[in-house]
This record gives sequence, structure tokens and C-alpha cells, in this order.
Amino acid sequence: MPDDPRLRLVAALVAVSAISLLRTVPVAAAAFALAALATALRRPEPRFWRRLLHVEMFVLLLFVTLPFTVAGPAVATLGPFTVSGAGLWRATLVALKVSASVLLLRVLLGDLEPERLGAVLRALLVPERLAHLFVMTARYVALIRDEARRLMDAMRARSFRPRSSRHTWRSYGNLLGMILVRALERAERVQEAMLCRGYAGRYRSLPLDAPQARDWACFALLSGAAILAVVIDRL
Repeated sequence: MPDDPRLRLVAALVAVSAISLLRTVPVAAAAFALAALATALRRPEPRFWRRLLHVEMFVLLLFVTLPFTVAGPAVATLGPFTVSGAGLWRATLVALKVSASVLLLRVLLGDLEPERLGAVLRALLVPERLAHLFVMTARYVALIRDEARRLMDAMRARSFRPRSSRHTWRSYGNLLGMILVRALERAERVQEAMLCRGYAGRYRSLPLDAPQARDWACFALLSGAAILAVVIDRL
């Protein structure tokens, strides 16, 4: 894996783009196996596996919907519903591609802090406003999530129990409004703190070192492997 963050970001974009173009299950399974092996070698923290489980729970929905909605030869029958082989094939393909992409992003970008990644985006000539928006979102989304959790705890302390009723939906609407208000107040305080520290519309960051030969070699290897996978997939 290249050490230069710019090449890592570009390699991640190339790899994920290549995975999204795959059309066959064997090649997608090979990409997933390689991504899982690279992730295991990096020894991620246990919290990552819990987050990955959340992603996989959404992926499982593909196997609940696609086999029953995609037209094709039936391979099984569950009461009035028929399971199509084309639906199972498509659900498996999408699940492998999504899982491989998430694992690769963890390997290549998982240890980059938001501030560092913002500097990398600026070095790659991404518009400064977009880089600022990304950095601020990544930095403060946890604070907004904690604020939402505190508001939910306050609702439960007042005996709120979610049901399929007008009162529940009105309460959720009020909760969303309060989260937006708290987020706006937090943004105003952050802006005032930044202005007090001399912020004038631009982030100051240390210049990045030039990529080394090893970085270019790793980048070429990753990009070449991604392109080769697409070529093999088309054969």
C-alpha cells in the first residue's frame, strides 16, 4: 500500500470504480477475498467489524428483495412467491461488490484523519469549499449524533414510546427540527471560535512530501490489478 495519501486516495477511487464495473460473480468474489485478506493483515480495531456488520445487514436486504422481484427462471418456490436464479445471482454480485469496496476503503483510507484527508483533497485540486465542507462534516458529525442521542434519551425519560400514530410522527418531526436547530447553534459557535483564532477563509496545512518510488510502485500495482480485474471480467 502506498504511504503517500494522495496516491492512496486515487488508488481507492480507481479500485472502487473498477469493482463497480464487475459483471461476474467469480471475479467479484476474488476481489472480495483479496480485500478481506488485506483488511485482516491490517488488523483493524474491533469497532470496524461492528460497523461492517451494520453494512452487511443492509446487504442482506438484497437477498430478501431481488430474488423475488427480478424476472428469470425459478429455482425455488416459497408459498405464492418464486425465487429466481437471476435475482439470486444479482444479489450475490451486488453484495460482493459492496463488501469489497468497503473493505478496500478501510485498508486505503481508514487511518487518514479528516484534517489530513482535507489537505489531500486540496493537493488534488479539489475546490477548497468542497474540501472544507468534507472536513467540517467529518469532524462534527459525531457531535450531532451525540446531540440526537441526548434528545432521544430526554424523550424516553418523558415516557415516549414509538408507535404508528400521529403523535409519534409529530414527535419525530419535532426531534428532527431540534437537531437542526442544535446543529445550527453549534455551527455558529464553531465559526465564532474559528474567527477568534484568525480564520480568514482558508485552512493552513503543511505541504505534502513528494511521493517516493515505492509509493508509485504500489499505486501502479493496485491500479493495474483493478484494471486487470475488469479486463478478465469482460472475457
